[in-house]
Amino acid sequence: MAPSKGMKGRIIRKAKSLGASLVNFAPTARWDEFGEVSPGYRPKALWNMVETVIVIGVPMLLPVLESTPSINYQEMYNATNSLLDHIGFRLSVWLNDQGHASIFMPRDGYGNLEILLEKPPGCFSHVYAAKYAGQGTIAYSHNLITREYGPRIRLVSIFTSLKVAADPVIAEEICTKCDVCRRLCPSQSFTTRPDSIIADMDVDSCTRYHQELRQENRWPCGICCKVCPVGKDRLLYESTNIGLYLKEKEALDKDPGDPRYKSWVHQRQHGSSGNRIY
Repeated sequence: MAPSKGMKGRIIRKAKSLGASLVNFAPTARWDEFGEVSPGYRPKALWNMVETVIVIGVPMLLPVLESTPSINYQEMYNATNSLLDHIGFRLSVWLNDQGHASIFMPRDGYGNLEILLEKPPGCFSHVYAAKYAGQGTIAYSHNLITREYGPRIRLVSIFTSLKVAADPVIAEEICTKCDVCRRLCPSQSFTTRPDSIIADMDVDSCTRYHQELRQENRWPCGICCKVCPVGKDRLLYESTNIGLYLKEKEALDKDPGDPRYKSWVHQRQHGSSGNRIY
């Protein structure tokens, strides 16, 4: 059966009516073509009826993310999670009602941080799904990076038995390997690889830092998403001075009341335990 073109537009309109910002499509064959994902983690291994993976993206709002680590960022993160699961479920049911068997993969897929320490990967990677759907590329920090939002995007994937016309994979790397996320990572979890855009990542170190933040009700971290210079959202929010991030720790050590960071510090010192100012 040839991929459906008319249905693609209907799916995009429906997804956006539910709150999606980005909607892209990947045929399951792309997992086999690229060979980057272990066979047991590919869509067909998880559900043999799937022909197309629909990847939904919703943005994180940069000025809220800039306050991290804070309760305000935590609440926004939770809001994106709830929205994504809502979209994934509603779109799957809608597709089923059209006669196309569909399910969704929840946006995180792990119970708690302790489980991540024991078994780091989830059962399915939305990041690779988004790459194969042409939504973005994989950044140094292992996040998906998009032209619209940089890595400030959250994802969910719908598996459908409907064959839908695929979006082209983005050939050119969006990540510039600028090294800012490595330099500012609080857990120093990234090590540059000369042969790859994507860094080696110490998942254990990253997860243990998140445990600290969780105890203070100000998690996740999100620094690697905050400081990335890529994304049209930076122009919208007039936040293009990456040097502000690079100088933040030193400036606040010298003067916790530095007016450049006053709003961020204010948010960090309310609604969470502890006295973090960065």
